[in-house]
Amino acid sequence: MGPPVTSSDRDIARARDLARVLDTGFTIPGTRIRFGLDAIIGLIPGGGDLVGAALSSVIVLVALRNGVPAVVLWRMVANIAIDTAIGTIPVLGDLFDFAWKSNTKNAELLERYTQQPVTVTTRSRTLGVLVVVVIMLVLIGLGTLGFMLTRALWQLLTA
Repeated sequence: MGPPVTSSDRDIARARDLARVLDTGFTIPGTRIRFGLDAIIGLIPGGGDLVGAALSSVIVLVALRNGVPAVVLWRMVANIAIDTAIGTIPVLGDLFDFAWKSNTKNAELLERYTQQPVTVTTRSRTLGVLVVVVIMLVLIGLGTLGFMLTRALWQLLTA
């Protein structure tokens, strides 16, 4: 007899099962291409991706229930946000759903957190800082570009 199964273990198993159904439950015959209900639901115009995001949030709720820290939860939410945002783009978003497996990523993140909480928390924090720095650099670049374009336009208008 192995170690006792805890509610956390059951939650992780359920999260893994949900991720499998949403991301890799089906295979295109004759290929190794796997997809799940998330890709199918995402084909529904005007809300399919939002329904997929709602289903995906169940894994985040499981993580919250199991005491996963906010920084890791935000990383999970970011995975879903990327999936949902790009998923709303016609055709490209549907193809993206075949490649970006946010639910699988989140279930694996939850499982890794239970095994190595310090490592996952540190990596999530580092990734969060990196994302903020990149966003700031993009905003600074856009601001600089906007300033330069405005200045050039002003010079053309006053010349």
